[in-house]
Amino acid sequence: MADMDEINETPLSEEDIGEAKRIRLDKLRELREAGSDPYEKVKYDRTSTALAIRENFDELDGSEVRIAGRMMSRRDMGKANFVDVMDGSGRIQVYVRVNDVGEDTFAAFKKWDIGDIVGVEGQVFRTRRGEISVHAHKLELLSKSLLPLPEKFHGLVDKELRYRRRYVDLIMNPEVKDTFYKRSRILSEVRRYLDGRGYLEVDTPVLHTLEIGAAARPFRTHHNALDIDMFLRIETELYLKRLIVGGFDKVYEVGRIFRNEGMDSTHNPEFTSIEMYEAYTDYKGMMDLIEDMYRTVARSVCGSAVITYQGTEIDMESPWARMSMTEAVKKYSGADYYAWESDEDARAEAKKLGVTIEGGDKATKGDVLAALFEAFVEDKLVQPTFIYDYPVEISPLAKRKASEPQFTERFEYFITCHEMGNAFSELNDPIDQRRRFEAQVAARKAQGINAEVDEDFLMALEYGMPPTGGLGFGFDRLVMLLTDSPSIRDVLLFPTMKPLKSG
Repeated sequence: MADMDEINETPLSEEDIGEAKRIRLDKLRELREAGSDPYEKVKYDRTSTALAIRENFDELDGSEVRIAGRMMSRRDMGKANFVDVMDGSGRIQVYVRVNDVGEDTFAAFKKWDIGDIVGVEGQVFRTRRGEISVHAHKLELLSKSLLPLPEKFHGLVDKELRYRRRYVDLIMNPEVKDTFYKRSRILSEVRRYLDGRGYLEVDTPVLHTLEIGAAARPFRTHHNALDIDMFLRIETELYLKRLIVGGFDKVYEVGRIFRNEGMDSTHNPEFTSIEMYEAYTDYKGMMDLIEDMYRTVARSVCGSAVITYQGTEIDMESPWARMSMTEAVKKYSGADYYAWESDEDARAEAKKLGVTIEGGDKATKGDVLAALFEAFVEDKLVQPTFIYDYPVEISPLAKRKASEPQFTERFEYFITCHEMGNAFSELNDPIDQRRRFEAQVAARKAQGINAEVDEDFLMALEYGMPPTGGLGFGFDRLVMLLTDSPSIRDVLLFPTMKPLKSG
């Protein structure tokens, strides 16, 4: 591409930005006084895009095209200019010469600013330097930019500012736009995979009337017409299981979830989960499904199921490791669950290993096992690994193992030392489910947190739910993995941010 004087090479101060805006407002006023308000434009018929021209140059060479986009740079050569126009598909160079567009249009064009939205009609050609370009013979100002874009070399590099002003981030950093194109494709591939296996996509309520006893805290709102408090959902599970009761054999939901909790590199209060439920299978069937789905989606989106994440090779192609929680804890901490004869023995082991257990002297063997897993195992699980058979104390919705009722048929899978998803052989015994719900609610209330038993869900179970396998995973974490993004905020267009103080 021709050398271009793009955007200022030194950062603009707030004073500079204010002055630039004042100058641009003056230009807008002059345009309006001349009867040419750029904001009155309602349509511009494009015949091509930057990418289409580059990809189909041999067919388009010498052809007339109409393109539109944001003017990102200008190289002024007097009576001829090279400008760089960016549309949704990328950038393309435009050659503008006074003899081709006319003196009046050229004079108006010389007053346009970097960031303005322009329409260009012209002929496709290749410059002497080999740059595919459009030789303009007609120009139109479609929208006026009143604020200057960040300068070229310093750019919009502040992470917090990039998240707050994603619209500018997308303009200045093309790789960011690529991440979100890829996010959309990943979602399409997940849907294609599940649809192809007979799953039905459904929508369930976002507003709930109960604050259930799950671990996550909900956001509370108020419904004025009914004069009741309601809660934004923290999961889609219980409604999807109602559908299994109702006779759908395979369902899934791409659900927006809201949890009133902290934020870090893998947590945002508003995120996307995908939950799926299949009648007449179990947690082992869900293991096979999710392993195959990740492998299939990675091949399609990344070209291979062996990818690199933050400098580490991740192999989703090979069979994933599978370990019970007891095996994993013994392997990485030396603690043997089956050597504990009592809860007291388990608590003593935790104390010996320097691990503080929530619940204190009331902690059970299952509580201790889960705490040791978190302390010693999670950060070792770089490659895809299934951890299965979780203690019943921390698995209120999973079916107990027949051979070891202190454990449940539950697994989580881990990649890059992060939990990526959670699955059960779903509990379908309404009597056992009631006991667990009531224990969960009692524990929440003991902590001073309100919670209620979902009686309608229990009624659904009483009508009978077939043996069912269920799985939910954080879609944003999958996107992080397949786009090599270190933070969940990098894969959310508009992550939750603390408001800036006014004044």
